[in-house]
Amino acid sequence: MSVGIEIDDGLARVTLRRGAAGNAIGLDMARGLLDAARVCATESVRAVLLTGEGKSFCVGGDLGEFSRLSGAPLERHLIAVTGALHEALRTLATGDAPVVAAVQGAVAGAGIGLAASADVTLAADNASFTTAYTRIGYPPDAGVSWFLPRLVGPKRALDLLLTNRRVAAAEAETIGLVSRVVPADRLAAEALRTAEALRDGPTAAFGATRRLVATGQTAGLGPHLDREARAIAAAAASAEGREGVAAFLGKRTPDFPPAAPST
Repeated sequence: MSVGIEIDDGLARVTLRRGAAGNAIGLDMARGLLDAARVCATESVRAVLLTGEGKSFCVGGDLGEFSRLSGAPLERHLIAVTGALHEALRTLATGDAPVVAAVQGAVAGAGIGLAASADVTLAADNASFTTAYTRIGYPPDAGVSWFLPRLVGPKRALDLLLTNRRVAAAEAETIGLVSRVVPADRLAAEALRTAEALRDGPTAAFGATRRLVATGQTAGLGPHLDREARAIAAAAASAEGREGVAAFLGKRTPDFPPAAPST
């Protein structure tokens, strides 16, 4: 299998398993990511940790696979690949479980989309990023043209997309492409620690927060304030909210109940 998923006590560990090929995304991997995302959209999953085996997190699309086709068959194949990949991104984005990505080595093309789509993205200090699409005459996929302008601004996004210049980990952190940079030998441990902390947190509140941040990018202030008011009122009346307040007042660690998946 090109994508593995293991669930342990509410934490789903999704692993790209084509390390020898730079975890390049072809049809099998795109479908594997969709299958994994659908598993994550269950009540038992409270956080997701996305990693890639080998030296590189993900070098983008599998150009070797694509080059074996041409014309209409190639178009149909790319529609199938992007269809599965994009549905995986939508599924992970609309659930309650926060997503942590741990990236190392080369991150290119659709790999940037996977990294950028995570709520918390940790980069090894040996990571480097390049969009790479226009270098081969392609426009972006994997949400790259949606995520990049929101993370780094439209002007810088166009610079990265049109010039394909390579961005080192330190610059990626500075411009907001990743959450933070850690030494390569600490990446796995720090990503796991972060994912476990989120796994133990208030899942429904995390989900509401993710949706508020996403809709807040385009909503007017008035409607967004109304949306916030409804969300915090519903949370306060929930078992999760009651436990959070009781734990705070009792000066103890909260024991948040599992939340039902979002629909």
